[in-house]
Amino acid sequence: MTPMMRKGFTLLEVLVAMMILSGGILIIAVSWSGNTNRLAKARLNNTLSFLLQREMVELEAKYKEKMSEIPEEETETFADFPDYSWRMTARPFELPDMSGSLIAREGGADEMLLTMVRAIGDYIKEAVKEVTVTISYKAKGAAKPITASATSYYVDYTKEPTIGGAPAGKSK
Repeated sequence: MTPMMRKGFTLLEVLVAMMILSGGILIIAVSWSGNTNRLAKARLNNTLSFLLQREMVELEAKYKEKMSEIPEEETETFADFPDYSWRMTARPFELPDMSGSLIAREGGADEMLLTMVRAIGDYIKEAVKEVTVTISYKAKGAAKPITASATSYYVDYTKEPTIGGAPAGKSK
């Protein structure tokens, strides 16, 4: 047979073409699977952030000008997202004790400055609450839930600061 008369592929050529084709299909399948996983994770993160933002706005509206009514802890599930739940914790905001660093500086600190620092710390403890909201998603068969958290500070602007022992303002 002359090369001009040959009208087909040999078995070896067909096998090489099939291996190349199946390798390409395998690469496409792996990348498609990875993209599907990334898409599912992005959808989950988007839902978590949406629910977190929604709950933060709802709590802010609920407790606006009613800071004394904020409970220490509150937990609920979402009616429209049954696999998701939220937990709110609130606590007074506390400034670190700065009196030690004021006393340790050169020249020290007088009693009036220390009294003012303590009074400001007490005022902030009464007027500011730290509220943390955590959204949890428990996937079926997962060992632990996936969570996202945000913290906000609620300030009661109606509280008056009191500094004991400070002289009252003088009028001229």
